[in-house]
Amino acid sequence: MIVGSDLARAQLVSRSVDVISTHQSPSGAYPACPTFSAYRGYAWLRDGAFIAEGMSRSGVLEGVTAFHEWCAGVVGARQARVDALVGRAADGESVSPAEMLPTRFTLDGGEGTDEWWDHQLDGYGTWLWALAEHVGRHGTEVKGARTAVRVAAKYLSWFWDQPCYDWWEEHVDQRHVSTLAAIHAGLRAAIGTGFLDEQEERAAAEAVEGIAALVAAEGIAQGGHLRKWLGSDAVDASLLACVYPFGLYPVDHPVSVATVAEVERRLAHEGGVYRYLADTFYGGGRWVLLAGFLGLNHAAAGRREEALRYLDWMGAQATATGELPEQVSDVLLAPGRFDEWLARWGSVATPLLWSHGMYLMLADALEVRA
Repeated sequence: MIVGSDLARAQLVSRSVDVISTHQSPSGAYPACPTFSAYRGYAWLRDGAFIAEGMSRSGVLEGVTAFHEWCAGVVGARQARVDALVGRAADGESVSPAEMLPTRFTLDGGEGTDEWWDHQLDGYGTWLWALAEHVGRHGTEVKGARTAVRVAAKYLSWFWDQPCYDWWEEHVDQRHVSTLAAIHAGLRAAIGTGFLDEQEERAAAEAVEGIAALVAAEGIAQGGHLRKWLGSDAVDASLLACVYPFGLYPVDHPVSVATVAEVERRLAHEGGVYRYLADTFYGGGRWVLLAGFLGLNHAAAGRREEALRYLDWMGAQATATGELPEQVSDVLLAPGRFDEWLARWGSVATPLLWSHGMYLMLADALEVRA
């Protein structure tokens, strides 16, 4: 099969749906990777939300609704915990990162016993955004959504400006622009559901305004692009999501244009995309899912040929059985750091369901169908 042909693209769309569906837990959760030692048995709200969005765009209804119902159960079950955290914060008490809600869960909705870098706010915002996209697209009802949306919105409305780990489980002491954008998108989506009462809606709207003001004041570097975190002029490929799909700024806004261009200039290489220049995880390879984000931004801006180039690079990384990895290790930023991760956790995560979800999202944007 010729990589980049219409047939090859369509076949990988079909295969991606099959991989995700096959590995979805009976609980509804999407495991990050069914085989990778550090991910096996766990589901992330962030990963799962993007996986679900890819499946929803591909016309999968039942499996995606089951995922969102799993999320609603997970989040809704923590209502008392969120109320307690907010109560303490309202009384002026400090809340440590260790006390906040986790970022990943066991497939049955528990928190597991393995130590992890857990305090990440972006997943809750990303889930709210993906839930609204799915319901708006298919008009389906998601059991438990009303309670869970209120819980997540309350949590984010109170703690949006707190430092936390980024997408990559790093830098817990920083406020990351991609996290702020995910919360911004999630709270806008929560307001749009109509599930929030007047006070909750007002708090969410104030948080949305606060995020926009903070990013405008501190989140834009001298070159006009978004920053990896407030106070840093570095870029990170997760910033692509701030433009599309989260819409922190419109696609044609000068900040958006500068951000996509700077990420591509500094982090893209022959169709693949690095996370950030100082990356040493598995030697710092190019990530398949990040090529999807860059392609999506090109597609949103009307640059179809550029977007297709990233879709085809993603497809070229598939194994002989049509599975997409987390990253590829052919052109590394820090080759001397590859072996330590291989010894620690084994081979690069394959299949990574998020990679397949991003392939589906980009394929849909380009009207590539199975």
